[in-house]
Amino acid sequence: MTNKILIAYILGIADNSLILGQRLGTLTGHGPSLETDIACTNISLDLFGQVRGYYQYAAELSDEDKSEDDFAFLRKEREYRNVLLVEQPSRDFAYVIARQYLFDVFHILQMQQLQNSTDENLAAIAKKGIKEVNYHVRFSGDWMKRLGDGTEESHNKIQDAVNSLWGYTNELFLMTDADTKAAEAGIGVDVSKLKEAYYNRVESLLSEATIEVPEGKYWQKGGKEGIHTEHLGYLLSDMQYMQRTYPNMEW
Repeated sequence: MTNKILIAYILGIADNSLILGQRLGTLTGHGPSLETDIACTNISLDLFGQVRGYYQYAAELSDEDKSEDDFAFLRKEREYRNVLLVEQPSRDFAYVIARQYLFDVFHILQMQQLQNSTDENLAAIAKKGIKEVNYHVRFSGDWMKRLGDGTEESHNKIQDAVNSLWGYTNELFLMTDADTKAAEAGIGVDVSKLKEAYYNRVESLLSEATIEVPEGKYWQKGGKEGIHTEHLGYLLSDMQYMQRTYPNMEW
């Protein structure tokens, strides 16, 4: 497998965490309580830490003299390969939690498999990050139950959030060409095989939280191929501002 394909595979994993981490980072200071605010900020930092490992590895593989910052900040919108789910806006706290949980369950299943990668660098990143992701899914899962089985208002808000975001979940299991080639080489994860375990786990928690499972007749896709919603453009304009305004800036 060529380095170009491996880089494409790495970006497909890393971009999810980068964009979701950015979404959570913008909420710092806006949480419903101090403890929850700090927890969301720490999850954001966890995701950014994992992203650095992926992008540093991608930079080592690249023959274009790129750095981790180039991958994070200097690509165009169509060059990002994150799923549409993680770029959805934080409309309220229920949306933040539903988006987080729906991604976290996929993330932990993916990381568990990535630990077995024949690529030592990817396996190491997964083994290092899996403890963090285990915490993420516990945190978001607990909040799903608290909101779903809480007050009438909290239940309605989390139900609305799940209804709105459900259509983005199927894209998590679509395989790109890079995904397929990486999986065939024993380097990557065949995420299509995670689908049944994912929906079993998610639907079990939704039932416990008294949240109805949406019918999901229509599925959104495109992010993995670089075709995004309008929300990503606004997010990138904020995230990339410093690097594009002050080129080659270093901390």
